Amino acid sequence: MSNIPTLQSLIAGRWIGAQAATPLHSAINGATVFHTHAEAIDFDEAVQFARRRGVPALMAMDFQQRAARLKAMAQYLMQHKEQLYAISQLTGATRADSWIDIEGGAGTLFAYASVGAGELPSGNVVHEGPAVPLGKQGGFAGTHILVPRGGVVVHINAFNFPIWGLLEKFAPSFLAGLPCIGKPATATSYLTEAAVRLLHNSGLLPEGSLQLVIGSTGDLLDRLGGQDMVTFTGSADTAAKLRVHPNLVRQSVPFNAEADSLNCAILGPDVKPEDPEFDLFVKEVVREMTTKAGQKCTAIRRAIVPHRQMDAVAAALRARLAKVVVGDPSVEGVRMGALASKAQQADVAERLALLAQECEVLFGAKDGFAPLGDGVAAGAFFAPTLLVVRSGSGTAVHDVEAFGPVSTLIGYADAGEAVALAARGKGSLVASLVTADPKVAAQVVPAIAAWHGRVHILDRDSAAESTGHGSPLPLLKHGGPGRAGGGEELGGVRAVKHFLQRAAVQGSPTMLAAVAGEYVRGAKVQEEAQHPFRKWFDDLAIGDSLLTHRRTVTEADIVGFGGISGDFFYMHFDELAAKQSAFGKRIAHGYFVLSAAAGLFVSPAEGPVLANYGLDTLRFVKPVGIGDTIRARLTCKRKIDKPARKDQPAQGVVAWDVQVTNQDGEIVASYDILTLVLKRPA
Repeated sequence: MSNIPTLQSLIAGRWIGAQAATPLHSAINGATVFHTHAEAIDFDEAVQFARRRGVPALMAMDFQQRAARLKAMAQYLMQHKEQLYAISQLTGATRADSWIDIEGGAGTLFAYASVGAGELPSGNVVHEGPAVPLGKQGGFAGTHILVPRGGVVVHINAFNFPIWGLLEKFAPSFLAGLPCIGKPATATSYLTEAAVRLLHNSGLLPEGSLQLVIGSTGDLLDRLGGQDMVTFTGSADTAAKLRVHPNLVRQSVPFNAEADSLNCAILGPDVKPEDPEFDLFVKEVVREMTTKAGQKCTAIRRAIVPHRQMDAVAAALRARLAKVVVGDPSVEGVRMGALASKAQQADVAERLALLAQECEVLFGAKDGFAPLGDGVAAGAFFAPTLLVVRSGSGTAVHDVEAFGPVSTLIGYADAGEAVALAARGKGSLVASLVTADPKVAAQVVPAIAAWHGRVHILDRDSAAESTGHGSPLPLLKHGGPGRAGGGEELGGVRAVKHFLQRAAVQGSPTMLAAVAGEYVRGAKVQEEAQHPFRKWFDDLAIGDSLLTHRRTVTEADIVGFGGISGDFFYMHFDELAAKQSAFGKRIAHGYFVLSAAAGLFVSPAEGPVLANYGLDTLRFVKPVGIGDTIRARLTCKRKIDKPARKDQPAQGVVAWDVQVTNQDGEIVASYDILTLVLKRPA
């Protein structure tokens, strides 16, 4: 009877798998550590469970509640992270490598919890306003809304980041109300299974919101329809095959790919060996070669340097690589672990052989490569390998990716050639430019941005805080054109919107406001004797409105405001100059109009409104002159319910639409004011 555990799939709310199938091996010593399961998965059951249980469970919550749930999941994973670190070592990862995967994954959940809390409304409809008038009388308008798709998303992930790879997709799709079926790469699926089991045991996952497939996807993709989605991270070849899957094409299933690519780092033509940027470049290349043993879709595969600096860069890279200690991550002092599997080791060796046909090996297995640790001879270790193209720029180096600790030096004559070499990668996830000259950055970055999803500029000023070439961040787009898959992930709220359905809506402003859950100008309002600022958050309704009394602007107002503010701009004080201007007269300060409007609509007594913490969309539309009479309309535009916090009374955010008009009914100022409003005491 074997004591080797059998992994299980989480399908339709139950764990499936007792019969051992494919053995999975430790990357450190080759020992069998897990088996996949032999039991077949009913993928129709999985998809139907997601639709019938997962969708209703997620739709019973709103954006704010799902954001709060993501935060709770992140906290739970962090409390149990050491369980994951212990398993992660089997993948060949060092503690630092595992930090990216485990705490980076939890950090992405935290980040999307903040995105949801700060940028998404209460409810399940996102209004992409403002509405635009479609008729002359103001009775017909149009706008856009984003709504949950009501389908399921299949997330297919690579082997290199078993936890982060799933969670960076799961977080925005969960926030969007889309249940997901995760399919990790088999070689390291035991780490994904451990993370999913933790989340399942936490009780924080709504029923059907997350399922896990260990092993083959079988006929899963054949079960999908037009409301469903597929995301993929992995090789460009596999992405190309999945993209044309007959059912995905027939059903127009959205498919998003993030593929491995031949990312580059360019040493600026201005940089000399004595400059700090020279050392930064060398450190960055070595870090990207050795972190995760080079198994990163963002790793630097091509180091593009001026011809005159080739020898100095090569010598510095060789010296730094010689200090890298490779071996079992549990051995003290080891900085680089193993590749994820023997199959990956063989694949990297095969691709290195192709590159070596036109490249010279500057540093590699013959330079004292001897991994530390017991049993490492049976592991999947690979020597950090630095190549150089001596004659011309080569061909294979722009086509062949060795997905391991392998990078190639390529020389260039001028900035134009550096840009051309970068573009020969045919589309990449990221490029770095290391330069101390803003003029070089201004020339190079716009040119290479057309071929890259992200551009990282590194210099002495940014180095201390830089997150590095190879680190995708939750708030910035991850993905790239061409070979890199043509897709987008992350990027803050953009990723959530990718998983929602956008629809144009036409109708009267009142109908648009009802659909969007947000006041639309021209919609009917509710005016009551009670001032809106006297209402608790719970009692406020979208469209609650106040039309203020009037105020006539005097010269004394302008002089007094100038004296208080120190703003003596000629348009307010120089009669002759103002007459010669486009306005033909002296006008009031825009910020006086803003202040006067507040004086008109604010209810000064203590009440539910705690604070004004900002203005959005402020525009001064028409000038206000001496003798003009203004008034304001204040309307409850949007409410965002906030989760209760121990250190604060229960409250929510209210956005108020403010229109300031003159005696002719013309809008002179327009903006949204944001306030914190107390909820009714229990």
